[in-house]
Amino acid sequence: MRAILSVYDKTGVVDFARGLEALGFELFSTGGTEGLLRDARVTVRGVQELTGYPEMLGGRVKTLHPAVHAGILALRDDPGHLEELARHGLKPVDLVASNLYPFLEVAKQTGARLSAALENIDIGGHTLLRAAAKNFLNVLPVCDPHDYVRVLEELRRGDGVSPDTRRRLAARAFQHCAVYDTHVANYLRPHDEIFPAEYTLALSRIADMRSGENPHQLAAFYAESSPRARPAGIASAIQLHGNAPSFNNTLDADLAWQAVSDFTSTCVGIVKHGNLCGLSLGDTVADAFRKALATDPQTAFGSAVAANRVVDDEAAREIASVFFEDLIAPDYTKSALEVLRPKADLRVFATHADQATHSPHSSGPYPGELDYKRLIGGFLVQTRDALPGQSFTPRVASQRHPVLAEFTSLHFAWRAVKYVTSNGVVLAKGLSLVGFGSGQPSRQDAVDLALRKAGDRAQGSVMASDGFFPFTEAIERAADAGVTAVIQPGGSTRDPELIRAVNRHGMAMICTGERHYRH
Repeated sequence: MRAILSVYDKTGVVDFARGLEALGFELFSTGGTEGLLRDARVTVRGVQELTGYPEMLGGRVKTLHPAVHAGILALRDDPGHLEELARHGLKPVDLVASNLYPFLEVAKQTGARLSAALENIDIGGHTLLRAAAKNFLNVLPVCDPHDYVRVLEELRRGDGVSPDTRRRLAARAFQHCAVYDTHVANYLRPHDEIFPAEYTLALSRIADMRSGENPHQLAAFYAESSPRARPAGIASAIQLHGNAPSFNNTLDADLAWQAVSDFTSTCVGIVKHGNLCGLSLGDTVADAFRKALATDPQTAFGSAVAANRVVDDEAAREIASVFFEDLIAPDYTKSALEVLRPKADLRVFATHADQATHSPHSSGPYPGELDYKRLIGGFLVQTRDALPGQSFTPRVASQRHPVLAEFTSLHFAWRAVKYVTSNGVVLAKGLSLVGFGSGQPSRQDAVDLALRKAGDRAQGSVMASDGFFPFTEAIERAADAGVTAVIQPGGSTRDPELIRAVNRHGMAMICTGERHYRH
């Protein structure tokens, strides 16, 4: 039996090679793998002994030779294949262990040159794996060091490696190559080619969920890997405390983090069942938290909380006094973690984000950052709803211009309304939410819900709507509740009627020319 071992990640390869040697395998290897095995006193021969050619072009050509690939691809139940191998003095190869050059790691390095990235596009290892995987009924393709032990255990059995294991190894090899090729394609694709004719995602499983949205649904958490820069978030966060996350809680933590990341000032957001139910800026994290919680303390029970600043012990004590399931922030002081750890039902995540630069509104959309929505049989793909601050060009549509305090609150509310589902309306006073209406088929219903949530706090507040108002009733009810200013996209055929209603009540209204739907 013959095996070819040619790996970049050398984790466990020495023990694997020793196990194969003990089973009677004749081992062949290349470059650094060969040297490592020789140093470990493993009997190994260079691949050049198979091919009759030395490594060429600085190592670019090592295994690309019929003497290698004929042995891998030959069908054992085809007498013609075996006769042809014998005629050329070749023997079958029974196992290939290979993993690929670290293209992703090199390409992600700041200032990495194109030449360095290109040199880390694996050709030989990639071809070895695909050939072995194609012929998995006869050849074992092993790309993951975690599989070494299982492969050895099954090889030691009398009946050898099972067909099921062989098929699983082949699937992993092809998937490994597909993800690798996706990284290369994403790296080479121009930034302005957002929606190519063919597109693949490179995902890595980072956690198993306790369940999906409902207990009978299975779920897992995958992170998108890319050679392009990625924003900090729940997918790259480190869990510092708590039990395994759930599907729903992870979604809420992600949305809460997105909301607070939209602000450069200290901000705390609270999300429940996919909707923002608390948001505020503050002098400190504790101050922002108290104001965010005041938006709707009852709804906040069991929700996800996010802060865009390091959580200190004062903020931790405030947060720990309420039942929350998830907390996400850039980091935590040591004393804050001591306060939070006794909360057994609270999951604590640290994103280690750069507080000065992680706001989407300060830098525009992240390159290559796309939003995916799953449909039966396909995906809808769009760029994220993240616009640079300078794109906000409000137009005052009312006779009265908003005063400075109103304008500041309107700007805050316009960002906040992105994080409630459409039809969405929020009320803000100062730099805090006081009411929200989300996910309503009727925009009027969204206004009514926001006003009900706000109660007396609607007096002197401002209102933001993620889409235009099709009827004047929303303005009338907001005015009756004490709302003094409105921000909305505009563009309705009834805009003149809306403007007359606003003017009649002495309100100010800004039209943005852009909307913030979220379904």
